[in-house]
Amino acid sequence: MEEKTTVRDDGSSSVIWEQLEPFVRSKVQELIQQALEQEVTEFLGRQRYERRDGGEAGYRNGYGRPRKLGMQGGTITVRRPRVRELDEEFVSRVLPFFARHTREVSALLPELYLHGLALGDFEVAMRGLLGDGAPLSPSSIDRLRSKWQHEFDQWRSRRFDDRELVYVWADGIYVKAGLEKEKAALLVVIGAMKDGSKEVLTIMPGFRESTASWLEVLRDLRDRGLRPPRLITADGAAGIWAAVDQVWPEAAAQRCWNHKIVNVLDRLPKPVQREAKKLLTSIPFAGSRAQADKLRDTFAERFCGRYPDAVRTLEKDWERLLTFYDFPAEHWKHLRTTNVIESPFSAVRLRTDAARRFQKTPNATAMIWKLLMVAEQRFRKLGGEVELADVYEGAKFTDGKKVVWKAAAA
Repeated sequence: MEEKTTVRDDGSSSVIWEQLEPFVRSKVQELIQQALEQEVTEFLGRQRYERRDGGEAGYRNGYGRPRKLGMQGGTITVRRPRVRELDEEFVSRVLPFFARHTREVSALLPELYLHGLALGDFEVAMRGLLGDGAPLSPSSIDRLRSKWQHEFDQWRSRRFDDRELVYVWADGIYVKAGLEKEKAALLVVIGAMKDGSKEVLTIMPGFRESTASWLEVLRDLRDRGLRPPRLITADGAAGIWAAVDQVWPEAAAQRCWNHKIVNVLDRLPKPVQREAKKLLTSIPFAGSRAQADKLRDTFAERFCGRYPDAVRTLEKDWERLLTFYDFPAEHWKHLRTTNVIESPFSAVRLRTDAARRFQKTPNATAMIWKLLMVAEQRFRKLGGEVELADVYEGAKFTDGKKVVWKAAAA
């Protein structure tokens, strides 16, 4: 590797190393090749040029064809030692037979997709990152997607017996991705645990958020050991609430305010929507149930005369809209809406709406699951861990404040 010395204006000098990255890659290549050699040595129990005793099985038999391996620092080329006449098959742990790139590179692909890279651009982008020798092609991307499908199937069967579940958000997300002739909903459930961490619990295709579809989702979670949450937030679809009543009847129910506001505005003409929206959005931010009731009455007085349907829509299922007041005020901003689901799905919609890539529901579900797993890594923990523990243990709250029971005087 060449080195050059440059002189600064102040007279000092510094060394510039040319071809630094190729030099580092060559050293990594040497290190991995040495690891492959050492792995075979340990497996056979003797050095490269040692003769085998009569009772020893296996001997070295040259090398396989040169193999390109994509890494985050670029692409290297190694040769895997071959071993013959073995009592058991030799499987390399350093470089599995079908490996073409590291796990870090595999994780990078959904990251690129999530941030707007089209499927057809993968090869160009990855060669820019890993070098012209990168072992990537459309077929390798297809194999990777098949791997994601297998991982998704395993993920869907995991157990939840150890989860300390407090809150749940459930929503049906419609993705414009050419999902067959009938538009399928992806039913998504995200949970918040006692320690504040959030986790995507399930994603499952369902037909138009029907009761039957939601029953399948919730029963599957229950059968895998998930205990009922203290509160579930969802939209106003009848299917989800009918399913909750059957599977998690002990869970408190909170209707999403975002969905409710949209439903009310749909029953108003555009000229008055701006004023109405200002009134509507103030209601869930009221400091107490009583204040929320007053704001509702203000809206009713303003619009009941000319737009009674809008008022009836607001008042429908009113108590379920205010359930969040029975939980800590620190958590209200999370409990009022299904934004916990909508936020990560906004990036998913951006990608799937931009190109109708998925002709079959399973293909779409597996890819969207992978994107959600990327988004899950950035989920922020809920604040108020003390309050989360209180809710988990069954403490009661009124207008966001914990109810402290005083012992009766003797």
